[in-house]
Amino acid sequence: MFFCCHNRSDGREFCNEKGAELLKKYAKQKINALNLESKIKIRVNLAGCMNRCSEGPVLVIYPEGTWYTFIDETDIDEIIQSHIINGTKVKRLELKH
Repeated sequence: MFFCCHNRSDGREFCNEKGAELLKKYAKQKINALNLESKIKIRVNLAGCMNRCSEGPVLVIYPEGTWYTFIDETDIDEIIQSHIINGTKVKRLELKH
């Protein structure tokens, strides 16, 4: 899971102003609490700008390349439970390429 936690000072939108860093930390804690890093080899990583900040905050799950937007911890929980654990994309949060 790669979370865009980009900051800008030029007046354009950026993911970190929408809580990306805090929700990345939450996702990392959740993944660790569920022991998913060792069970299914998932990691939570910081990414620089992924050029989709206007749709953000955003994260992408590799290797399949599924992009998501999210608002709060409930969205992160749903992405982890549905996509990471159960292998089902969260359509309501998914961003198209």
